[in-house]
Amino acid sequence: MGPINELWEILTLVTAVVLGGLALMVALVRGRGGRSPDLPPRGPDGTDTLTDPRSRPDADVDDDDPAGGVLVDAPAEPGSPTLERPDSARGRLQRLRARLARSNNAFGTVLLALLSRDGLSEQDWEDVEDTLLASDLGVEATTELVDALRRQVRVDGTTDPDQVRQWLHDDLLRLVDPTMDRRIIASRTEEHPAVILVVGVNGTGKTTTVGKLGRVLVAEDKDVLFGAADTFRAAAADQLQTWGERVGVPTVRSDVEGADPASVAFDAARAGVEAECDVVLIDTAGRLHTKRGLMDELGKIKRVVEKVAPVGEVLLVLDATTGQNGMRQAEEFAREVAITGIVLTKMDGTAKGGIVVNVQRKLGVPVKLIGLGEGPDDLAPFDPEAFVEAIVGGP
Repeated sequence: MGPINELWEILTLVTAVVLGGLALMVALVRGRGGRSPDLPPRGPDGTDTLTDPRSRPDADVDDDDPAGGVLVDAPAEPGSPTLERPDSARGRLQRLRARLARSNNAFGTVLLALLSRDGLSEQDWEDVEDTLLASDLGVEATTELVDALRRQVRVDGTTDPDQVRQWLHDDLLRLVDPTMDRRIIASRTEEHPAVILVVGVNGTGKTTTVGKLGRVLVAEDKDVLFGAADTFRAAAADQLQTWGERVGVPTVRSDVEGADPASVAFDAARAGVEAECDVVLIDTAGRLHTKRGLMDELGKIKRVVEKVAPVGEVLLVLDATTGQNGMRQAEEFAREVAITGIVLTKMDGTAKGGIVVNVQRKLGVPVKLIGLGEGPDDLAPFDPEAFVEAIVGGP
């Protein structure tokens, strides 16, 4: 029995050694990243080769990946809004001449029909006067125009339609006065930006005009800044800021409702100086001509702004459809602050072209801009020749 016992002891020892060796091998494999057979196999980078699309033969993997094969998302670039590129001011009035002609065609047609009658009677001349007065031309300009036409008809002795159109064209153009300087002062000096105050009563489209004028200046490659000094009308600053954001123009405003308008205007002018802007456009409150305190505030705004930079332009926005009421408003503003130019809005509706002559004569300043529609680029420099041609046709 001795040899048999020794044999069993040897076999038991060998079995233990084998089992121990197997256990050691399993431990070593697990220590080196071995996985359980029931889990998907991993690739060399530790990713699941069954679920990672980069492990597939048809996977689109960038060979130049700087992470050595590990997919790295490129950092997202911050989104920048797409800025609008406004139409150039050059040629705007020509593009919109058809609208202007529709607005004033009735006026010109009636005049030409009256003046082309054979043997003009006194009643005919009274009808001509009435037509001109109804166009908001004003008594003084109407009398001057009728006297000139009477003299030409008497001397020439003809009422030929083409000749009458020529006379009417020339006389109206003279009244509109193409010699007036209609340029907008919008060029930076060595130390200061050009500062433009925009004034007008509620409802004339003043804030919209500021936004549209900003687009005109941006189209001319000007560096523009808005000042939202209309702090009395709800959402006026928001409206102006929206106009600016479309074309990349910053807006200086107050977040306090009813803030001091002069303070906002001062801050805008100072910001324009610091940023070396070309132009600072300041929107003011829509002031009613019957409210004395608001008109005084307008003068205060101008005085405060000029402590920082000179005010080169004060543009008065008038609704061209308001007729004589608009004229009274214009005269009140002119008494409070030196108006340098007129912006006539809503000339594409029921506006009467004679107001151009009337307002220029009353204030002694030119119409510089004309609004011909609701579109963002429907504000154009006023062109006397194009305006008259839209009424009576070319010479």
